[in-house]
Amino acid sequence: MKAFEFRQLSDAELIKRIQEEEESLGNLRFQKVISQLENPMKLQHIRRDIARMKTLLRERQIKKPSQPVALSEQEKKA
Repeated sequence: MKAFEFRQLSDAELIKRIQEEEESLGNLRFQKVISQLENPMKLQHIRRDIARMKTLLRERQIKKPSQPVALSEQEKKA
């Protein structure tokens, strides 16, 4: 998937997708060890997709606005 396709997913969907991809990556690593992996580039693609999704989640986490601090009357006058 492309980054713009990941941006259309919600946080919950991204987390679910990351878990699925990590499980898939584990299966592919196992296939690599027993020499049954047909396309070795698939490992790289999945790792990069996981990194893209985690980066997107982190960006969203940083962008969430923090709770506004209420100013006291003295600070408003100053």
